[in-house]
Amino acid sequence: MFREDGAYSGKLKKLEDKEADRRLTVKLQQAVTRFELSERLRVTTLSRLPEEAPWTDAVDPARVATALESFLVEEVPANAPDYDLMAPLGADTIVEFVIQDFGMRSEDGHAGAYLKGYGRMFRVDGRSEMWHRTFDLDAVDQGAPHLDPFKVGKEPELFRLAMTALLDQVADMFVKDMTPKNRKGSAPTGEAAPDTVPSAVTPPAPAPIPPERQLPPGELPDPDA
Repeated sequence: MFREDGAYSGKLKKLEDKEADRRLTVKLQQAVTRFELSERLRVTTLSRLPEEAPWTDAVDPARVATALESFLVEEVPANAPDYDLMAPLGADTIVEFVIQDFGMRSEDGHAGAYLKGYGRMFRVDGRSEMWHRTFDLDAVDQGAPHLDPFKVGKEPELFRLAMTALLDQVADMFVKDMTPKNRKGSAPTGEAAPDTVPSAVTPPAPAPIPPERQLPPGELPDPDA
């Protein structure tokens, strides 16, 4: 992020932009993982779908995770899951959500979160696709308030909150696709058991540190007061 936007060079001072990006990446990974994002998208979307078939007939997510051994998967796997393992569980259709990329970017000193991926629905038998929707959301392009990377460096939870806002947008998009007006026997058209979602609370602002103080290892400069 810092390498792509020179607006922060004065703030970074002697800290190289490449090293600043590395430190910020570590902070973002502390806030949320790809697996957590995918899971929240699943939970949020399911909670907003109508309580009617076929959504009330969904296989328990714990059984799915057990069959696919996906509890600890945090990155996009090199090999696609073996969805044939879903047939013994009684599933004939798969709804898959994939987070391909996420993070922060900045343009002219205005930073924000971004999120890319897709959702799709397909038959287990034959893999014929019934629905596909890509998403590419960028808070900077949307004109969202500036997400100060230096504040994120001190309070990574701010990044989690920003990602939650983007995930909610994707969930609304998916729900609209998967609940067409003519629901009887209709599959959603693309591109045109309740779970709980952990809530995040915005923490108090960190105490300012004198600018003369040397940066601790792995830390970014403090945000402006």
